[in-house]
Amino acid sequence: MNGLRRGLAVRLPAAAAALLVVAAGLGVRAAMTGDPAKYAGDALYTVLVHALVVLVAPGVRPVRAALVAAGVSWAVELFQATGLPDAWGRRSGLVHLVLGSTFNPPDLFWYLVGAACAALPHGVLRSGRTAAPRDAV
Repeated sequence: MNGLRRGLAVRLPAAAAALLVVAAGLGVRAAMTGDPAKYAGDALYTVLVHALVVLVAPGVRPVRAALVAAGVSWAVELFQATGLPDAWGRRSGLVHLVLGSTFNPPDLFWYLVGAACAALPHGVLRSGRTAAPRDAV
């Protein structure tokens, strides 16, 4: 039961973070235009992937989650070079949101920014969870 509570204590904030990141991404697109909106969206995409990694694997360390999130983001970006995501995205808005459309090399940098931005609070929260039992002793 204790493991279940610990898993929920990590998964619930991760799920909340994922929802907040989606809302932030939609807000950025509504409030901003051009490159700032695009690159903020790229970083937020990786933050969302990071939150989903934590949701699936609640014990994952922040750096590992960040590396997985950046790797997934890079893989999707490189896949865009094939042209398939663009073709599929024309038929489905959801596919377009998830896979994007065209390869853009600067996006690769912004995915790393998003991974770092996700790893920092994850690390702080994780250290707070692991420090609490020692303080109670």
